[in-house]
Amino acid sequence: MSGSNLRVLGVAGSLRRASYNRGLLRAALELKPQEMKIEAFEIGEFPPFNQDLETTPLDIVVKWKAAIRAADGLLICTPEYNYGIPGVLKNAIDWASRPYGDNALERKPVALMGASIGMGGTIRCQLALRQCLVWTESYCLVQPEFLVPNCMDRFDENGDLTDEDTRKHVVTFLTAFAAWARRLR
Repeated sequence: MSGSNLRVLGVAGSLRRASYNRGLLRAALELKPQEMKIEAFEIGEFPPFNQDLETTPLDIVVKWKAAIRAADGLLICTPEYNYGIPGVLKNAIDWASRPYGDNALERKPVALMGASIGMGGTIRCQLALRQCLVWTESYCLVQPEFLVPNCMDRFDENGDLTDEDTRKHVVTFLTAFAAWARRLR
């Protein structure tokens, strides 16, 4: 990390244009601490992970891994589908961590945010992500957690976060993530 500036790579685990979690990522871009720069990365164009192709990945995968390596941390904003990780996000994690010995996520600080219309927010997805990221040797921020349950009234029709209490929590969460990433330098 250069000086006090932090470079964070942000990713949404949803492909839907007006998704709540894309809205969380946009809110993070807007509300981030001054010393933090967040760059969003789109993961929707990745092919399904295929171990036969892991040593000759497409350019988008090469760019993904390079962007992760260049960042001081990874911010994942994701929904929960069927009590788990959205397939597009798991696919991106698989590409980032393969082939064995070429793991872009190794020792990378990671923060998880999630919004859902359900009462549990994205608690099961975040737990599954934490388990997945144990293998990649990523360092997930433990506290504070960022779960937005029953989120329909916190976002507008474009998926933008409008709820002031949740927006304040974004600031608190990103400030904690910045401290976490610095501690792991």
